[in-house]
Amino acid sequence: MASSLVNQLRVLTLNEGECLEAVLFRLEKGWLLHFVLGPSLADKNVRLFTNHPQEAKLGSNRQRYRELSWQNITGRKSDVYDNFAEVPMVLCGSFNYYFTADGSADRQNADGSGYFLVDPVLHFGPYDERLPLDSVCCQTVLTKSLGLFPDWKARLRVAKESGYNMIHFTPIQELGKSNSAYALKDQHTLSPAYSPLGQQYTLNDVSSLVRYMKEEWDILSLTDLVFNHTANESPWIQQHPECAYNVVNSPHLKPAYLLDRILWHFSLDVAAGKWTYCGIPPEVNSEHHLNAIRGILTEKVLPKHHIHEYYLVHVNNTIQQYKSAILSGRHGDDRHGTELHLIPDPKFRRLKCVIDIPLAIKLFYSSQPSWISEDDRITASCNALRQKLEQINDQEYAVIQGHLDSAVDNFIANARWRFVNPGGPRIARVSEKDPLMYNYFILPSRNITVEEEEAVMHSPEGAFCMAHNGWVMNDDPMRNFAEPGSNIYLRRELIPWGDSVKLRYGRKPDDCPYLWEHMKKYVTETAKIFHGVRLDNCHSTPIHVAEYMLDEARKIRPDLYVIAELFTSSEFKDNIFINRLGLSSLIREGLSAWNAHELGRLVHHYGGNPVGAFIQPPARPLMPSVAHAIFMDQTHDNPSPVEKRTVYDLLPSAALVAMASCATGSNRGYDELVPHHINVVTEPRLYQSWSEDDSVDLPPGSVDGSTGVISAKQALNSIHQQLGKITYNQVYVDQVNQDVVSVTRHNPVSHQSIVLVSRTVFSKPNNMDTGYIPPLKIPGVLEEILIEAYLAKDDKCAQKYVKDPNFLNGLPGYKLYMKEHINVDKSTMAKLNKTPDGTILEFVHFPPGSIIAVRISLDPGIKDAVLKVRQCLSLFGYRMHTYSGRNLKEISNTTLENIAVGLSLVDISRVLFRCDPEERDDGKGFGAYDIPSHGPLSYCGLQGVMSVLSKIRAKNDLGHPLCNNLRDGNWMCDYIVNRLKAFPGTKNNGSTFVRALGLGSVQFCSYVPTSVLPDLSPQLSAPVPPTVTDDKTGKQQQCCVTIAAGFPHFANGIFRCWGRDTFIALRGLLLIPGRHADARFIILAFGGCLRHGLIPNLLGAGSHARYNCRDAVWWWLQCIQDYCEMVPNGTHILQDVVSRLYPTDDSKPLKSGECDQLLCNVIQEALQRHAEGVEFRERNAGPSIDNDMTDQGFNVTVGVDWNTGFIYGGNAYNCGTWMDKMGSSDKAGNRGKPATPRDGSAVELVGLSASTLRWLTRLSEQGIYPHKDVVITRQGKTVKVTFKEWWKLIQNNFEKSFWINPEPLPDEYRPDLINKRGIYKDSFKASQPWADFQLRPNVPIAMAVAPELFDPEHAWVALTGTEEHLLGPLGMKTLDPSDWKYGGFYVNSDDSNDFKLAKGFNYHQGPEWVWPMGYFLRAKLYFAKVLEAARPGLFDQTVNFVKSKLSNHNVHIQASTWKSLPELTNKNGAVCHDSCPAQAWSVACILEVLYDMEVKHMA
Repeated sequence: MASSLVNQLRVLTLNEGECLEAVLFRLEKGWLLHFVLGPSLADKNVRLFTNHPQEAKLGSNRQRYRELSWQNITGRKSDVYDNFAEVPMVLCGSFNYYFTADGSADRQNADGSGYFLVDPVLHFGPYDERLPLDSVCCQTVLTKSLGLFPDWKARLRVAKESGYNMIHFTPIQELGKSNSAYALKDQHTLSPAYSPLGQQYTLNDVSSLVRYMKEEWDILSLTDLVFNHTANESPWIQQHPECAYNVVNSPHLKPAYLLDRILWHFSLDVAAGKWTYCGIPPEVNSEHHLNAIRGILTEKVLPKHHIHEYYLVHVNNTIQQYKSAILSGRHGDDRHGTELHLIPDPKFRRLKCVIDIPLAIKLFYSSQPSWISEDDRITASCNALRQKLEQINDQEYAVIQGHLDSAVDNFIANARWRFVNPGGPRIARVSEKDPLMYNYFILPSRNITVEEEEAVMHSPEGAFCMAHNGWVMNDDPMRNFAEPGSNIYLRRELIPWGDSVKLRYGRKPDDCPYLWEHMKKYVTETAKIFHGVRLDNCHSTPIHVAEYMLDEARKIRPDLYVIAELFTSSEFKDNIFINRLGLSSLIREGLSAWNAHELGRLVHHYGGNPVGAFIQPPARPLMPSVAHAIFMDQTHDNPSPVEKRTVYDLLPSAALVAMASCATGSNRGYDELVPHHINVVTEPRLYQSWSEDDSVDLPPGSVDGSTGVISAKQALNSIHQQLGKITYNQVYVDQVNQDVVSVTRHNPVSHQSIVLVSRTVFSKPNNMDTGYIPPLKIPGVLEEILIEAYLAKDDKCAQKYVKDPNFLNGLPGYKLYMKEHINVDKSTMAKLNKTPDGTILEFVHFPPGSIIAVRISLDPGIKDAVLKVRQCLSLFGYRMHTYSGRNLKEISNTTLENIAVGLSLVDISRVLFRCDPEERDDGKGFGAYDIPSHGPLSYCGLQGVMSVLSKIRAKNDLGHPLCNNLRDGNWMCDYIVNRLKAFPGTKNNGSTFVRALGLGSVQFCSYVPTSVLPDLSPQLSAPVPPTVTDDKTGKQQQCCVTIAAGFPHFANGIFRCWGRDTFIALRGLLLIPGRHADARFIILAFGGCLRHGLIPNLLGAGSHARYNCRDAVWWWLQCIQDYCEMVPNGTHILQDVVSRLYPTDDSKPLKSGECDQLLCNVIQEALQRHAEGVEFRERNAGPSIDNDMTDQGFNVTVGVDWNTGFIYGGNAYNCGTWMDKMGSSDKAGNRGKPATPRDGSAVELVGLSASTLRWLTRLSEQGIYPHKDVVITRQGKTVKVTFKEWWKLIQNNFEKSFWINPEPLPDEYRPDLINKRGIYKDSFKASQPWADFQLRPNVPIAMAVAPELFDPEHAWVALTGTEEHLLGPLGMKTLDPSDWKYGGFYVNSDDSNDFKLAKGFNYHQGPEWVWPMGYFLRAKLYFAKVLEAARPGLFDQTVNFVKSKLSNHNVHIQASTWKSLPELTNKNGAVCHDSCPAQAWSVACILEVLYDMEVKHMA
């Protein structure tokens, strides 16, 4: 991970119950980590803790947690959707976080947790220059092959001259008898083998050498830490045998130890010829011999030792104990088990397993019939128990026999490999030195029989019967294979290391104090000397031990570089080790690749972004990472590539590894062409030293730049280091053919590329000819050839390879041909040609084993264009730089900012949004851009592209159809330019959620020529409506914005602008964002269309309006009220002139200005007409305006029931409220039938009318509104009813008319129709009486606008019931699911014969609409505040509830390609494909909740 030029911010979202222990998150020191809450935690009291320290000086302590505080950047109590907790990365290592949702600090109560890894910062040289991890070039050396310490520098200089910047030393401590590099005898001292006679070097001398290499050679050093085992000869293990696994502290190993001794003695007997008569000679060399061994072991040797007895119970003794327990009065009533099991003997002795006697009494004695005698009862139970014990013993015997069979199989397999297999060592004869299988335990110090050894293991001497460590294929790395419960030793599944014993730490330092302290000293001394460590055998090291030891090491060296080799075969388990231990890099093996394609894949996999990756902002989500790799062309455990592949492949494979965007490494001997494995155990020879001798023949034991591929490796290492240092962090790997791989490393800042072409030779080539190799396309200017090289047979050298007796020597007779930093015309391997398709590099001499690396830069014209793009990006939070590194933001002279300032909100709507119908409505020939294999974008504006990019950018999904389209041509760029020329973005305040909702004001509110407002009065005072020049007439025409109901279905034409939708959305989309002038124009324009006392349902520019809804006028009046209250001097609108289109019901539409009235008088007309009552038949009634409605449906009735004051209207044949679905299926028989007539007094209209009357009462009393009453006829007399009287009439009748009591009441109206209690009715006096009693989401609307109508306690009960039965993830169910008419899935194309569903008849009969959610939450907030005094804490609880619900909307709007909220969802939030994915009132009503919560309730 390359270091950044600027501060970087990563954001991690917390979700309830999410434990990310196996997810890897990598960060760098100096970065910031922000935690934010996901939707599942929005309403929780979340406390967050981390063990990352606040300051570096505090150091790392994984047990020391601190609580993080939540910060609110908006300053609004209700707007918590961008709250964050910040952690600056001040220390390297692995750190844990956890959070609770119950307000506690206890980690045991954590609701989620995870880790983040901070990379170490490495420095080298006298001035501590930073070494990026991706620039590491490490060479492994076997320390024992360096010889005497005074000679180390000369031998290590080979690494320096080969270009390495890090050396990995195998352990430098004193080794055991085997001389294995990893069997340490004394962890605290430098091996005396490195000191010449008469001198003694110490760890301090090594420290001085390491410091010298860092400062003078720019080379860092690391060494191994070996925690799992120590050499058999370690003096301290003899003094403290408790530190090793032995049969005293681990008695479960006794059977395995006994088996080990049996097999050892059997092997000695075979060596002595004692089994020859049975077909097993000492010279085991055939399958026949192995089969004979199997037969003798299973039939003669193992049976006589009865190993199974260690796992069985003594039946007779147990029966006697059982009988005695019964006679002594014991019982098993306190036992709850139902099955008897054997309990192992803690000391593991033969036939000493036991059972739970009380449980046995309960199972076998207590169950006997009570009518038999006591003696018979005891006898019967003993017999039953005996039978059970014998059964259990038989079962256990079978299990143990299976283990022993596996042990024999593994014994035979080991012998087959060592003595028979042609690929194995083919040992000639079995002997004590070469047994059939190596031991699992240390051999006794004296020769004794198996029986005597069995006796020893039961004695205190058993402490010295220690288990060897080893390797288990495919074992669970999270399990210690030597602990109880594992049968690895018994089944002989271990590949043992016979020179060392396995160390036993226990769970904590107190379990084995000496061992923990001994190893702690070893670790801290190592950390004082070396810059990094390699954890040997990491996957088998107890993870808690490694945690403790690395913590101690980091106290000494905080930026410790820690690498390890894991063989878990699972990225999941790898990440657990990385997270727990803070591993910096995992060792990855290039030799694991079986062909060139696989090697190229590994280069791609182990690091870097794809070439052409998206520019990422400094602040972005924290994405899971792949473990950082140290990619080795050869490790010290690998065979020589000369053996596994060919000598010609060393150079091309090393070159491919060098191009990986990660740390890289090699093993000493690779560059010198050593043709065999340098064994860490058996190799006695020394490395050769660097020679300055210029003579042709090098002195013995010397190498120089002409040796092997050393000079090429130096060049490749130099390239690798520069690629990491200058952040060439984009990678592209191309498999040119089966042998040729090209790798591109690209720098996204300079836009330079380094391209390597490598011709691998995994198997012996047929010839060394070049043949045909596809040319390399050069996309730019080829500046230079960095290196071209190949290895060839030196015909002048006839010398054959002979192992030098003293030094590790490489193959002779091979010569490296290499050139560096040359112009292409100086190349002997390639030439540059220009073709009609561009410039290409052709390969003229490129034999197997060749490599070439070139540097390519952009063409000058493209470089200028890139700079201009960067100038624009610098205005959007990206820290962009020139090619020389200057900050473009500081020197940018782009005019983009000036353009943005001059944009109106309508312009911004065009730039960002505009769906396809809106765009086509302009008649400019544009529509939504259609991406092949993807489909049209949601918006024609930039948001259309941004919605797609937001999903693919974080993952760099360059294979997405959008990216393919951009690569294939400039069509999208031309589309954007031709459509807009240059329109940038916009600004807003609040959290990302609030901004996304606020942008709805721009999304839905724009000017569309086919859906315009009627012209306003020319006498209107300022501000006056905007105008635009008509392209056809050249005249100025009004161009006010209108509100689209939803996208894409209601974007243009007559169906764009609906009266009801407009005024439900207007407060949220125009008033709250502050677009007061646009709101004013819409209010006045619709007022001009008043007819029959109603506001149009469909506007139709006024001249084609349809008046078939009863509710639009009340929503219009509510918006005027909101305007007056929210806008400065808002009541002035009441004196604005309204140009009436229809001053009478029957007049033709008038032109603007012909009949002007004050808005207050238009309002009064609407109220008066309702007070009088209105009945009319829609104009042009019939199929021309509605193909589905029956004739009676065109009759419109509205009025006031003066007994209650309630607004009423409608009939059983039409639907005048927002639930307006008319049936259209002849097949199902629902055509012409309204699904939800809601005639009578709909509850929300009663609430809206009460709200209007309350408001006008106040304004009238204040003298602001010139009217105070309406005139009605009552009992033949003309009567004036004041607004206050009308309002009070509604108040007095509402509860008794609408409330359904939780308990039945006397004289209750139609109890037979009551389905739910504790609710308010949906309507009053509907023509279909049962409809009144349906539970729908309309009551909260009345609560929000007219809460004074409701008893607060009743209201809360009703809201609770509504929540229980109607609340969905995003919206409210439109009908109680228990209602027989409920249908939760809306499918408009349903052509079934189902009356309830056909043709989407259930539009408002269950699907979950989003906009009512806003009113429900507003009602909850209001009444929670009212009831707070009686129920302390209720309001805070409700606020948290609201935040939690709104977090679902936040998640949806951020993920939506429409960046909006849908019209509705199907059951339980399922996507409804037939609804609008972006709906105006959905966005508006949710924004209103946030506004009310902040301004009204939490101010």
